[in-house]
Amino acid sequence: MSFKQKGGVHGPLVWVISLVIGLLVGGLLTTVITPTYADPGAVVPEAPHESRAAPAEGSEQHAPLSVTGEHAPRQADTGVAADHAGHAAPVQTPVIPIFLCVPFVLLLMSIALMPFINAKVWHHHFPDFSFFLGGVTVGYYLIQFSLPYHHDMTYGVYQMMHVGREYIAFIALVGGLFVASGGVLIDIRGRGRPLVNTLLLAFGAVLANVVGTTGASMLLIRPFMRLNAGRLRAIHIVLFIFIISNCGGSLTPIGDPPLYLGYLKGVPFFWTLIHLVPMWATAVGVLLVTFFVIDSVLERREPPPQPEAPPATGGYSVRIRGTVGIMALAVIIGAVFVDPFLAEQFGIEGIPVGPAIQVVVALLAHKLAPKEILTANEFTFFPVKEVGLLFVGIFATMAPALGYLAQSGGQFDLGFTVLKIQSPTALYFGTGSLSAFLDNAPTYANFLQIAFGSGEMTKQAVFEFVMHPPGAELTRAVSLGAVFFGAYTYIGNGPNFMVKAIADASGVKMPSFFGYSLRAILFLSPALLLVWAIFIR
Repeated sequence: MSFKQKGGVHGPLVWVISLVIGLLVGGLLTTVITPTYADPGAVVPEAPHESRAAPAEGSEQHAPLSVTGEHAPRQADTGVAADHAGHAAPVQTPVIPIFLCVPFVLLLMSIALMPFINAKVWHHHFPDFSFFLGGVTVGYYLIQFSLPYHHDMTYGVYQMMHVGREYIAFIALVGGLFVASGGVLIDIRGRGRPLVNTLLLAFGAVLANVVGTTGASMLLIRPFMRLNAGRLRAIHIVLFIFIISNCGGSLTPIGDPPLYLGYLKGVPFFWTLIHLVPMWATAVGVLLVTFFVIDSVLERREPPPQPEAPPATGGYSVRIRGTVGIMALAVIIGAVFVDPFLAEQFGIEGIPVGPAIQVVVALLAHKLAPKEILTANEFTFFPVKEVGLLFVGIFATMAPALGYLAQSGGQFDLGFTVLKIQSPTALYFGTGSLSAFLDNAPTYANFLQIAFGSGEMTKQAVFEFVMHPPGAELTRAVSLGAVFFGAYTYIGNGPNFMVKAIADASGVKMPSFFGYSLRAILFLSPALLLVWAIFIR
């Protein structure tokens, strides 16, 4: 615990106290609100072994409840599995009450409003908010959802263990890429100009499909900021997030976690490259043009460069240093496939081998990185610390929201009408709107099941579904919504908040939560609406 005059008492001990208080509050709530169970005697068939491979970065699996209707998702298809294939097991699946989404909403509101209300208090105590609200959810789940479920665990323990494993996978990948990229110096000599910046962003959009949106973001954000030193604005970073951290990574399963999860479920590896190129080119192209126009306007308003400044034209050069960091990045990205491989080939599940590799490799890369490269990159651990501490609460409080989505089966009762998610348009905007606030990987999985219907999602069945109409059109809408709309908020995709944290640490005054989303509505929406109008409507 530490004490600072303006920040008050804060530190790890306070985080633990906040967590304990949250757990107690969650436990007290169990005495007030008791759960109901959907079809308590239901027998849920086991998922085939192939459907149980671990998802990618930050993804989380939730078992949909027993839902009637054409588009009811099956529990077996979303990660609920017994110990032996083909064995049926009775389960007690609770109906997730809507009030359990309140901690998630409160945490989002805290992220959005506390920097305005009291920035200093938020800077010192954001982990306390995260641990307290996360503790409320965890406490309720562990105590209230106590009937036997799967693998000799209760529903609450089962789901919270999923949350824990997926958080570890998320922070190991995001943090590992951040730390390893700190040892890679991409030195672009020259002055940032609209055309050069636009070409760099276009390169990043392509690179995102090779090393993932997180990898591309971590590699390019620092050289992008250095290139524009002295003229860097928040809007530069915002459009960087739109293009490289989100929309760019929609062509391969490596690009973004939802597409990787689709690949694990049976979508062919090159399906996205074959079917999504026109939409990718449209969205990225519109955003690049938007960036070029904005940057050109900003350049005309800038004072002329000083004599000692880099030349405005010509004289550009690129130098890349940090062989160890580059090798570490390759290993960290490759480690994403370790756990699914072990699960499918050897039946080894629940052991975070891949994340362990990522953490060890990242720490070794940092240890071996030349000090001059770390200094040039202004490397600190604070951005990954901020993301890691906030997302503890986000992952925990998000679990009920995803569970509530899963039990809906694509039908949402609005009181005056029932909204059914069936058409490509509904899937595009439905998947997208929820992916902006929830983890886009499980959101993708649930909406893919809704699009698929009530059949069992074996790999062969998914393959046949996505290769022929109307399945191809429905899957395309779900894929685009999950990847593109993650750019609407700082928490919509893993690299968004990390890029913001790096920019903040470098002295760029980034927009607030609402300010960022407002810019997304203004500058991102035209591109996504154009994609809808041309390819989906």
